[in-house]
Amino acid sequence: MEHALPSKLLHAAVDELSRLPGVGRKTALRLALHLMKQPAADVERFGRAFITMRNEIKHCLVCNVLSDEERCEICSNPRRDRTVVCVVESIREVLSIENTQQYNGLYHVLDGIISPMDGIGPNDLKIEELLERLKDGEIKEVVLALSTTMEGETTCYYLYKKLCAYDVRITTIARGVGFGDELEYTDELTLGRSIKNRQPFVPAVG
Repeated sequence: MEHALPSKLLHAAVDELSRLPGVGRKTALRLALHLMKQPAADVERFGRAFITMRNEIKHCLVCNVLSDEERCEICSNPRRDRTVVCVVESIREVLSIENTQQYNGLYHVLDGIISPMDGIGPNDLKIEELLERLKDGEIKEVVLALSTTMEGETTCYYLYKKLCAYDVRITTIARGVGFGDELEYTDELTLGRSIKNRQPFVPAVG
């Protein structure tokens, strides 16, 4: 049974911290008490960092990755291979793939995957924006790097059908690693090899 906290202010702080993914109330209380021991200026800086991030961070107008500017550093980098685009669910996968240093192309963040159970359909994702990027013919390969769940495979198949209308090579990361939420925990060597050894996408359904 949860014990009442002696301070309403502390209770409110614990409530907010416990809303974070993977943070239970015991952990939230420990974090709140830790912050109480820090200099006020440090805590204010800590809070301002999140407020500033929430209010000022942008989505790249090209690839939809989180960025400080309207065009992210990856899309703005002239040394990136502009003929290859890797399609991912979220920025977590972008960070994981970048950490391997084995991929030098561009990205496209869908902001999710098709999931009827969650009320997420194709129109809720950044699919039309991806197709728009293909129209000028500069992109020659689209790498599908989505989860191997039913929802991920459904999204890949939907994208595959759409992409077949364009003159692009459709590939996927080698299936030797976990994808989606597990991708960020895959060791960099395995993920790097998976990126380098990508293969033609073969639809599992249809």
